[in-house]
Amino acid sequence: MIRINLLPYREAARKENLKKQITVIAGSFIVFFLLMVLGKISLSSSVGALEKNVQQKEDRLVVLKKKLGDIEGLKRDTKELEQKLAVINRLEENRLFPVHLLEEMARLVPNDDIWLEKVSATGAELRIEGVARNNVVAARYMKQLELSKLVSSVSLVSTRRREISGYELQQFTFSCVLKKG
Repeated sequence: MIRINLLPYREAARKENLKKQITVIAGSFIVFFLLMVLGKISLSSSVGALEKNVQQKEDRLVVLKKKLGDIEGLKRDTKELEQKLAVINRLEENRLFPVHLLEEMARLVPNDDIWLEKVSATGAELRIEGVARNNVVAARYMKQLELSKLVSSVSLVSTRRREISGYELQQFTFSCVLKKG
């Protein structure tokens, strides 16, 4: 015998299929929502960690800038001290130069033939004014000054006759360039 099912099985299958689709869609939506929440939490924690890292780097930068300023100050102080030491060393090297110069000049002056009236030094120039018995004695003294180890060159600035106590003498002025060191 033939049986006929009068129940709407297709409609029951459709309802069942619809329930499955709604469940899948709702499950997908819930999973999507959970993934979005997890992504948001992950990004928030990443941003927080990066902001904290940036703040630490900025604090470190402030400390390093302060140290750099201290180092620049030390370099400036060191340079200033080196300049002062260089001046002191130069003064120390040249401290005895005037003494040696006067000693050398006194050694070179011929006794009873030349009288020095004025000796002045300006920088590397030495100016000598004096009186000699005659031009020959003045020229000899000039030549001896040129041979000195402290003088590099000597030039005659002026010479003229001068009478002192009834004697005709020769007044002279020399200009010398000094050697340094």
